[in-house]
Amino acid sequence: MDFPISYNAVLDRIDQIDPIRYTRSRNFIDGSVTRLSPYISRGFITLPLIKDCVLSKGYSELETEKFLQELCWREYFQRVWWKLGDSINYDILQAQQAVSHHEMVTAIVEAQTGISAIDDQIMNLYETGYMHNHARMYVAGIACNLAGSHWKLPAQWMYYHLLDGDIASNFCSWQWVAGTFSHKKYIANQQNINKYLYSNQADTFLDKSYETIFHQDVPAELKGTQLLDLHTTLPENTNLDLNKERPLFIYHSYHLDPMWRKDEYANRVLLLDPDHFKQYPVGDKVIRFILDLANNISGIKVFTGSMNDLMEQYGNNSNVFTIEYPLMSEYKINKDPYPWMFPGVEMPDSFFSFWKKVNRAMKKNK
Repeated sequence: MDFPISYNAVLDRIDQIDPIRYTRSRNFIDGSVTRLSPYISRGFITLPLIKDCVLSKGYSELETEKFLQELCWREYFQRVWWKLGDSINYDILQAQQAVSHHEMVTAIVEAQTGISAIDDQIMNLYETGYMHNHARMYVAGIACNLAGSHWKLPAQWMYYHLLDGDIASNFCSWQWVAGTFSHKKYIANQQNINKYLYSNQADTFLDKSYETIFHQDVPAELKGTQLLDLHTTLPENTNLDLNKERPLFIYHSYHLDPMWRKDEYANRVLLLDPDHFKQYPVGDKVIRFILDLANNISGIKVFTGSMNDLMEQYGNNSNVFTIEYPLMSEYKINKDPYPWMFPGVEMPDSFFSFWKKVNRAMKKNK
């Protein structure tokens, strides 16, 4: 699967978005999805950039509605994280029901669930660092709602492998499936999987009606569980040759925008904090992707260490800049506003309340 790492190539991908084809086919494994999520998650491009590009093409409100709604889901999940902070690591609205264990299902790790299309998607995740959003929901439903896993460790497993690993979107989506951030649990049956993943399988533990699918014992294929050893290998730390007469611009794994203050003469540092990656580990493919994207930032230097370690080398907090983000919330440095799509829309309790407010705001601004 092709994920270019040059900024211009990603801009070309944005320009090719067809919201009509997206709406018609996005749920299918070969549907016209944008595959922009790795760049959005890493802050390489912004949601307003995508929105403005699509709206500039003259599509009708109806033609763009579903596409913009999906962008709003990502913005909504970000707002949930900003509001909750570390509490996003715990059940948000209510406790997950029917939890049998807090481990990972071995059959999912080994891509041996017996659902052939799902196993293929897990192997594709390992190979490419990407999984179609529908397939993510399928896997989460199997893990949480049939195998009895608490959502947290399976969500960490998926996050570890995803190029677009986003704490907000990943954890909130898993909680939505598990019923801790929604009013009911989600599951897909075999008929649904056959339709959208183009398989033709029968007589599986998913080959049931939705009225009966939850009313079964844990399938034999899903009974094995294990703990996971997830850790991140970061580049070795080196002392930076910083010009203390220039400002210091700090980037991180969710802020890699080459256009941010690009014409200013400054030190530019990608901060890779080991404490962050200990809490939210990612695999080698993900680290390589982050470093490759960072190479689009002119003069970028990589620093493995804490913010305090970096500030000891630079020594002037008043001349340090980044953008607002939860990872940076505790540091008293200069922060540019985060590029929200709809900064003036207040954060409501539910997504669809948020979407209604967004719709009103867009119509008002026409």
